[in-house]
Amino acid sequence: MNEEITKNIYISGHRNPDLDSLCSAYAYAVLKNQVDPQHHYIAIRCGHLSDSAKKIFANLEISAPPYRSNIFPMVSDVVLTSGEHIQADALLSDLADSYSDANPSAIPIFEGNHFYGLLSIDDISDWMMKKLAEHKKIDEVPKIRDLMREQEAPIMADEMFEEAKAKLSSSKKRGLAVVGEDGYVGYVTRRCFLKVPKHNLILVDHNEPRQSIMGVETANIVEIIDHHRLDAVKTDLPIFIDAEPLGSTCTIVYQQYRMHGIVPDEITAKVLLTGMISDTLILRSPTTTAIDVKAAHELAEICKVDLQEFGLSMYSCMEGLKNRSPEDAIGSDFKMYNEKGVKFGIGQCEVTTLHDLPDYKEIYLSKLDEFRQKNGLDWAVLMITDVLKEDSVLLVTDYKANRNLQYQQHSNRIYDMPGVMSRKKQLLPAVLFALGL
Repeated sequence: MNEEITKNIYISGHRNPDLDSLCSAYAYAVLKNQVDPQHHYIAIRCGHLSDSAKKIFANLEISAPPYRSNIFPMVSDVVLTSGEHIQADALLSDLADSYSDANPSAIPIFEGNHFYGLLSIDDISDWMMKKLAEHKKIDEVPKIRDLMREQEAPIMADEMFEEAKAKLSSSKKRGLAVVGEDGYVGYVTRRCFLKVPKHNLILVDHNEPRQSIMGVETANIVEIIDHHRLDAVKTDLPIFIDAEPLGSTCTIVYQQYRMHGIVPDEITAKVLLTGMISDTLILRSPTTTAIDVKAAHELAEICKVDLQEFGLSMYSCMEGLKNRSPEDAIGSDFKMYNEKGVKFGIGQCEVTTLHDLPDYKEIYLSKLDEFRQKNGLDWAVLMITDVLKEDSVLLVTDYKANRNLQYQQHSNRIYDMPGVMSRKKQLLPAVLFALGL
């Protein structure tokens, strides 16, 4: 098994990552690499960045966590490499020493620096049996190239483990070459597929499997850092969980810094502050706690910024919804739920004004229904929040639960939500009530 799979620990937020998800993954990786040098912690994201997130990370002068679509085991996790370059024109006797040491079932053969093919023990056995069947004396040691049978197509390094295992199981070969974007990278044998490798993974800003990276069920979950309700993935062993009812996962990560006696560097402090300000709407959301407020002011002092000015400048990076792609805006921070057979989803967008709502409401209502159908939902709602005036409006798809919403209807499928800013603490309970759950 590739040594990196046991040393690397990935840290991922939820799908359609918001700033709290991105920033908490980034900052927690920085901390863990300091306190646990035996492993390599890598922040990743399993969804695409919104335009505003790209601008905010550019202003921070750092790269956002890199994109990874899934955490499934891959061929690259079990690929074998060989330091020896056995040449095709070498004699079979040249393999004797290395073969007796390793006893491999397949050996990579090269022509110069270029991969030539895989020599298997079956190739050698077949050659010898043919000689014996022909009653010929083996009085001359053959070149390796003269033993090698026809090669099969290689497999890709980024191919799924189970798919590659099936290919090799149906092959007559003991091993297959593995190639990547730049050509040959190694080979695999049947022995490589005896045990399924598992990637190590830390979940931040979520704990539910359906909100996590694809393939989470195949991973080894080692930690969960979150501030949402618990409906956690199952784990084989007890793990560390830090789940607190705070306004931001970044606040929990900052508490971990304090617990380890580490002061985040100025850049990481800005990253943590960005996640906090985003998820608490500049500390105005009802989810904001005294702990969040204290942490935000401490981080602002570390990175030498005025908290309010920093927050307002961050929100100034966000485009108005009439200038954004509706599909991207709706999907950028959308969470799906399945409660008692009802599949529904709640999205949220932050803006600095609702005055331009008439300019885009019709297209957003149409695209919201398309989004609902595409994701197989019964009901989809989108909360658009004015972070400066602390008000929201709710756009909904056509569903029987609309009549149970306890908000004033503004117009067809649009509701006024004065003072509502939190999806988790204010809107989700209202949605569950409307559904009778």
